[in-house]
Amino acid sequence: MHDELLTIGRFARLCRLSVKQLRHYDEMGLLAPIRVDASSGYRYYAPEQARDALTIALLREMDLPLAVIAQAMAAEPESRAQILRAERHRLAERISRDQARLAMLERLVDGGLPGYEVTMGKEPERRLAVVRAVCTPAEIREKVEECVGRLLPVLGKAGIAWEPPLWALYPLDLQERMKIAIGTQTPQGEGMSGLEFEVLPGGPVAETVHIGPYAQLPLAYNALFAAIHERGLRPQAPVREAYLVGPAEAPQEEPMTRLIIPIQESMA
Repeated sequence: MHDELLTIGRFARLCRLSVKQLRHYDEMGLLAPIRVDASSGYRYYAPEQARDALTIALLREMDLPLAVIAQAMAAEPESRAQILRAERHRLAERISRDQARLAMLERLVDGGLPGYEVTMGKEPERRLAVVRAVCTPAEIREKVEECVGRLLPVLGKAGIAWEPPLWALYPLDLQERMKIAIGTQTPQGEGMSGLEFEVLPGGPVAETVHIGPYAQLPLAYNALFAAIHERGLRPQAPVREAYLVGPAEAPQEEPMTRLIIPIQESMA
């Protein structure tokens, strides 16, 4: 019985897969049949292939991409564990993003779009010592923390005094690969290894303050951009965030962030 080959239909039922899935796995080189009849093209599988088929089905149920599954199935145990750990990290990040979206939806369900007071004013010129990074939108918080970890030690080692708060600079559009900067205002210091200086010009801005988790900042940006466009103004880069009260100084739900967008009158 162990030596008996199974038709693709019987093997599919045995492994709780569809014939279409098995054909797709064969085309990808992920799970090839033991034998293919030269005249009819019928595929035949060995019972001992069931373990691999069931493992593939299990990993697909966990939403692992087929390309990653193929790598894992072909790898030695140690390498396979590394591949699966990387996928675990990816899944944990996705869950974290989904939880943040869920919290925003719950806030919208409970009270509609939150009211933000958007003010038009003028921002003075600021000279910032900055470090830069390139990231995706999903990596922003991680890269911000990384940049802060690079910035403050360099300032301390150079003996450069700085004035709170910490600032973050972003492009207007959150692109897949975008440049960001983290900095702090300082009147002293020149260019040095790992550190740059950038002058933010003064001028008219629209601004608001967000109190709450950083993951809910999109709600504040919604209000801020809406107010800018309703007034017929044009937003300008860079978008600025000033972290007035950080997580270390406030409960998890109450960090305070000032959002500032330079503006100019629309030419349209």
